[in-house]
Amino acid sequence: MMLHPPTMALRMAGAAVVAVLLLSGCTTSTVVEGSEVGVAVSEPFTSLNPATSFGRSSATNADVASLTGGAFGYFDDAYRFVEDHSFGTAEIVAEDPLTVRYQVAADARWSDGTPVDAADLLLAWAADSGVLNTPDFDDTDFIDPETGRYTDEFPEDVVFFDGRIGGGLEHATQTPQLGDDGRTLFVHFDEYVATWQTALAPGIPTHVLQVLATGRDYEDADSAKDDLVAAIVDRDASTLGALARTWNDAYNIDETAGDRTPDDATLLLSAGPYVITAIDVEGVTLDANPEYRGDRRPTIETIRVRFSPEPFETVRLLTEGEIDIATAPPTEENASAFLAVEGVSVVAGTDSRVEHLDLQFADSRTGVFTDPLVREAFLRVVPRQQILDALVTPVQPDAVLLDSFVLRPGADGYAEAISDNGSAEYVATAVDEAIDLLAEAGVTAPTVCLLFDPASEDRQEEFALIRESAARAGFTVTDCSSSDWKGLLGVAGAYDAALFAWDTTRLGPGAAGAIFRSDSALANFTRYSNPDVDTLVDLLTRATDPGEQARLSAEIDTHLFEDAYGLPLYAYPTLTAISADIQNVTRSPLARGVFWNAWEWAPAEPAG
Repeated sequence: MMLHPPTMALRMAGAAVVAVLLLSGCTTSTVVEGSEVGVAVSEPFTSLNPATSFGRSSATNADVASLTGGAFGYFDDAYRFVEDHSFGTAEIVAEDPLTVRYQVAADARWSDGTPVDAADLLLAWAADSGVLNTPDFDDTDFIDPETGRYTDEFPEDVVFFDGRIGGGLEHATQTPQLGDDGRTLFVHFDEYVATWQTALAPGIPTHVLQVLATGRDYEDADSAKDDLVAAIVDRDASTLGALARTWNDAYNIDETAGDRTPDDATLLLSAGPYVITAIDVEGVTLDANPEYRGDRRPTIETIRVRFSPEPFETVRLLTEGEIDIATAPPTEENASAFLAVEGVSVVAGTDSRVEHLDLQFADSRTGVFTDPLVREAFLRVVPRQQILDALVTPVQPDAVLLDSFVLRPGADGYAEAISDNGSAEYVATAVDEAIDLLAEAGVTAPTVCLLFDPASEDRQEEFALIRESAARAGFTVTDCSSSDWKGLLGVAGAYDAALFAWDTTRLGPGAAGAIFRSDSALANFTRYSNPDVDTLVDLLTRATDPGEQARLSAEIDTHLFEDAYGLPLYAYPTLTAISADIQNVTRSPLARGVFWNAWEWAPAEPAG
């Protein structure tokens, strides 16, 4: 079974691109009249506000929001951050304390024609920082365990924005300052925040939320915005409480109805290239936004996001032409089913999740890995290639070993980094070298207890392969698996080594520091400590130049391999099916997947 590599050109079928002049302004569009793309997703569309806890429970909510929202930039399919100056700019104007000037472009506007401005940014700060929330309030008692939504008993005498705490704004505890131009917000951070470029983006229109929360009729949007800004600046708890409850709840979709499109059209306002026009039990429909004036101008007129959680139902939809793009769990069975559909290219790629093996430097179950010679000896007999061949190559025939702890395949600098970072020493097992290292350490018959998820068949197979290979050098690998493996990570005395997956991209630019910095309480489960690495990860956190980021990442890698930290194993494979009628579709390994560049999708050109 052979899959098309990611660079394989899509087959093309015809449709002419028609340029039309938008009636709403002077912006020229290249939207193709009548063009439509269907995309299958495995999770339902449940909320118009993906920043709440409920909204975050389905990735589809954020996928849609990436097309209906505006931001200062986005990540492409090679992990690069692309600034969107057509929406605005984010710029550091002071280092101590870190102060960032966020300025929205003059042309940015909501789909009702109202400008996007500093008031919308201020609301995003209030919602996603948690600074204005009532201290010590716990919302868990007011969450319906069946639906995940707040109950009607939610108290009215508290302020609680259920926002995206952890994105960086929680470190901006001072109320931001509005600029004189009405489009600028100055945010002062209490400490350096590596995610400053992506920490702030407007989600909910200020003028709409103010009307929904207060029930007042305003003569114009500016008056509504002024009142909301005053409530935040003055920290008016009674007004903020109503705003927070509305922000939390008003944008959830009624999942009991057939037609789920809100009666109030203001709930559907967009600042991005697409605007939602319909929601039903099958999914959500987006049309090109005629008010959009930014650089992400779309070509496809309509995108239909279709909820299809079952892979074989997705195959049926592909076969019958009801969808054009689909992803599925990367199994041989799913790959074969996709390949059987005529007129579809199947692309095998990699995800941002990576499988890896960590060794405990201290406080482990047996103390076996306090000696670096024993650590290196064990890593020398981990059968990386055998694990890859067993678990990944059946789905992704061209899969290769992951040879970096920090960088991901396809990222800038990855190829250069792995050429000289020490990973070449672990391409194949080396039993004789392992035996010699154990002899040098004066250790005989060491025991290694390996933590992993017993419910995962892949991890069970990895464990068996490692146990069999390590035995050749005299290691006894025992089973420390636990259904509570996540809770045991970093627990003293629980295990000696651990097999699990990272998605470090979710930690942002500070991921390396969170995992490898000596004093990190967030994700340094191994007790690893190296002052040189501490310095490098601090530099990496602040680096913005891709070349500098790659260089620093390579240096960190080199130290990790020299210290016998553990081993990266493989990047998780992905399967994407793409109709030959559509071009410019690629799948990003990051969270947005195929949606990362939906505005670039286009009907395929005629063959020849």
